[in-house]
Amino acid sequence: MKILMISSDKNILKNGSPSAKRMTEYGKLADIYIILFCLKDKKAAVSKISGNVFVFPTRSMNKLFYFFDGYKIGKEILRSEYKNDKWIITPQDPFEMGFLGFILSRKFKTSLYLQAHTDFLSPYFKAESFLNRARVKMAKFLIPKADGIRIVSKRIKNSLIKEFKINKDKISILPIFVDIKKIKNIPITINLRDKYPQFDFIILIVSRLAKEKNISLALNTMKEIVLKKPKTGLIIAGGGSERKNIENEIKKLNIGENVILEGNIEFNDLISYYKTADIFVSVSNYEGYGMAVLEAMAAGLPVVMTDTGLAGEILINKKDGFVVPVGDLKQLTESILNLMEKKELRARFSKNAQITVNFQQSKEDYFSAYRSSLFNLLSSKK
Repeated sequence: MKILMISSDKNILKNGSPSAKRMTEYGKLADIYIILFCLKDKKAAVSKISGNVFVFPTRSMNKLFYFFDGYKIGKEILRSEYKNDKWIITPQDPFEMGFLGFILSRKFKTSLYLQAHTDFLSPYFKAESFLNRARVKMAKFLIPKADGIRIVSKRIKNSLIKEFKINKDKISILPIFVDIKKIKNIPITINLRDKYPQFDFIILIVSRLAKEKNISLALNTMKEIVLKKPKTGLIIAGGGSERKNIENEIKKLNIGENVILEGNIEFNDLISYYKTADIFVSVSNYEGYGMAVLEAMAAGLPVVMTDTGLAGEILINKKDGFVVPVGDLKQLTESILNLMEKKELRARFSKNAQITVNFQQSKEDYFSAYRSSLFNLLSSKK
């Protein structure tokens, strides 16, 4: 069995990154060839990241050429390696990458295993941009044609079954593996209370700075909170295209003394952030799953999140944390203030969340399930 992946995760090329390590683990299941959508960069060269995992960057001059450059690479890989006809093509979205995977799978008569890592059927996804509306149409064309679909939450599975009347056996729920045991065992090396002694209560957000993450909601919540709790701090770990807009909004709301934009943080340091903050907040308009929420739960950090991703599936409202409606400033503010004022409630959420995440799949079980989904796909193609 050989797998042709189509990805845009440039961290795959970084030695020792979680993405590179994950691809190495996948290489234990099959030979992996990865078409990486990326712009022309001297650092982005064809790479062998383990014995049987190879990365082929498109090195395109413009994003508009990703498809055409990816198609050329895909043809070369499949033609040169076609002695083994047990190929699975797995694009990491049902949009542009999915369409490339569809074209290649039809040309070379291989299995198509689409992946969906975000809740693209959420009305918030469609409303965000013209591009997202086009992507939804593309996904509606591609999904019925896939031989199998890997998604990351029951929320997305239920949406797909409702929208497309898909046989549930074609769908595999396989969120990206989070090493719960490792998180619990990583020692604290940075204490946010020591780093920011001006705050007597610290709220943490770990997120890409992107539109769908709706950081603006958290900032407006902070505006309300600091009126009652002036020494509250909001630490935001993560980078992205919305940073400048977020900086401008912080100035506009006059909360610059209460909000710290940390940028991207190394994983081990990030675990220290989880373990030394007081509350974790996720305010996304939509999510596929929510790895950061799971990491926070594993670290024992009480969570307040919008009703997205794993909410209702892993994190249960009022048991493991608080779940509030998407975009609801009033409920978000009330939930955070409630937790701030009730130490015993924070302790209960922390304890329950850590018990809940103990039941997550082990690494061995996760990769066993992934392997089974691949072989089931090949069997159904016969």
